[in-house]
Formats: sequence, C-alpha cells, structure tokens
Amino acid sequence: MGHEEITWLSTKEAARRLGIANRTLYRLIDEGQVTAYKFGRVIRIQESDVEGFIEAARIAPGSLEHLYADQQQLESDA
Repeated sequence: MGHEEITWLSTKEAARRLGIANRTLYRLIDEGQVTAYKFGRVIRIQESDVEGFIEAARIAPGSLEHLYADQQQLESDA
C-alpha cells in the first residue's frame, strides 16, 4: 500500500501562504477552521490542509451583492 508524501508547513509558512498574520492563523486553528498538529513544542500544518482551507473560503459568485447593492441603488437614483 503506497503512502503519499506529506508536505509540512510551519505556522509562519502557512500564514504567509494565506496572507494572514500568525495570530490570525492561531485563531483559525483554535476555532477548528484549519487543522494543525503539535509535535512536541512545534506546530505543523499539512500543505494539503492549507489548500483545502483556501478552497473552502472561495466566494460563490453572486454572494456579495449585499456589499454593493446600496451603492448600485445610489447610482441608479442619481
């Protein structure tokens, strides 16, 4: 049975890939949004888990209208 090689990231590397601060990453880990592993005093995250988090955070088309609907109304009233 073949096993796929796991690519581990440090929290610094994972936060950089996500474009967030380390504190934000720790909060996401604590909330269970990002899976992490502790080996002794070291926290590591699988690269595939970071990629999965990114995919899960994808914004569905048409789901942000509430952020700009008021502006469209103002423009159409002008």
